[in-house]
Amino acid sequence: MIDKKWIGHALPTSEMTLDRSRLRFFAKAIGETATEYTDVAAAKAAGYADLPAPPTFLFGAELDSGTTFQLLDLLQVPVTKLLHGEQSFSYHQSACAGDTVTVQSVIDDIYDKKNGALEFVVKTSRATNQKNELVAEMRTVLVVRN
Repeated sequence: MIDKKWIGHALPTSEMTLDRSRLRFFAKAIGETATEYTDVAAAKAAGYADLPAPPTFLFGAELDSGTTFQLLDLLQVPVTKLLHGEQSFSYHQSACAGDTVTVQSVIDDIYDKKNGALEFVVKTSRATNQKNELVAEMRTVLVVRN
């Protein structure tokens, strides 16, 4: 069982500078067809400062920094038992190419169902830009199969 002492634990901060080539690659990978995600002129015509980050892109900041794997190590959860249960985003403003996004996450809850056969870890995150403005709030639910 995952120790509930980790509820309230803040994870290491993750930082990611958004670059155009990576944003374009991600947009293509998810099948995004809106030109503002791949063409700078179209992005600016749509009111963005540069190419905007596609909706789920910020989720990758903690993957890139290794924070997600540090979380699993901390909780002693083997990646082979992990399922991605849920992900939600609440956006406050756009993040665009050239922005540096910082993500700070906290473990909000740990609980189980089915007599411990499934354990759930709820993590909330705040993403801010280089001006310390709130860009997005994210919620992740990880499911551990026992």
